[in-house]
Amino acid sequence: MVDLEYLNNINLVTIPQMQRFLGTFVLGPNYNIFQKVDIVLENIDNIPKGENVIFAMNHTDRFNYWPFQYKLWRSRHYPWTTVWVKGKYYRNKWLGKGLDSCNLIPVPSLGYLIEEFYTQKYSRRIDRDLYRRVRDAIDGKDEGTEAHNANIAETIRLFGDGFIDFMRDFYEKILEKVADLTRIALFERGLSLIIFPEGTRGTQLGEGKTGIAQVALHTGKKVVPIGCNNSDQVYPDSLPFARTGRIVYRIGKPFSSADRLRPFRIEEPFQLLSRSSQQQYKEQFEGATKVIMESINELLDENYRR
Repeated sequence: MVDLEYLNNINLVTIPQMQRFLGTFVLGPNYNIFQKVDIVLENIDNIPKGENVIFAMNHTDRFNYWPFQYKLWRSRHYPWTTVWVKGKYYRNKWLGKGLDSCNLIPVPSLGYLIEEFYTQKYSRRIDRDLYRRVRDAIDGKDEGTEAHNANIAETIRLFGDGFIDFMRDFYEKILEKVADLTRIALFERGLSLIIFPEGTRGTQLGEGKTGIAQVALHTGKKVVPIGCNNSDQVYPDSLPFARTGRIVYRIGKPFSSADRLRPFRIEEPFQLLSRSSQQQYKEQFEGATKVIMESINELLDENYRR
């Protein structure tokens, strides 16, 4: 389970040797020998040289950041990268170790944590209806209604009294640690950060979550939008082996809180990814997210657009 102890043991480095190893001995042969994968970084000059950035990319398949990372590495002109990765991918112990060695940042969602605590207690996966009731109780959805009171009672029955407050506090601490790792990546290790604002995979661009906007407004780092086209045809399933094909990463012009995101700029310091900041600056985060998602949408082929 990706908890505080797990996150405290994440050790990000400036030059991730495992990325170099995989690029040399796995991705290179896959793309160039065993299959023929044409990876195009269109408008690569839009990526600033000599500084790290936040890449905002649509998420069409499990592996669509791999060819992008590989191509950046081969160019030799840009910093190494880290990626925000879903907590659920760490359920497999060996996959988790592999992701850690590749210098990635796990981002456990509240849903993931609920599922993990339930599995620990009952040794089985929680069903969707039960999950929804617990989640609504923790989120305080329809507070004061009969349905909300019933959800609270069900959550207490499943997890015991005090679980709702515990989970809210626990999730807040998890996000604090993710925020710390993000700052370390950007300011101490000099890494660029790849974020999929949708938070989940989909062929057509979905709605964006505000995490990327918070990072951009908090750090002042430039956002570089990336439209990924056709990676889902090269990686059509859950196997990490590319098929022959052509992937086009269309790269947009960078922007930040100094220009395109300036209308949403927050002058006073705020706590990154905290519940209080999300409540206080909701309009700014949502406005900046909309700009980021629109910038990605403009870079996509028609069949990947909203």
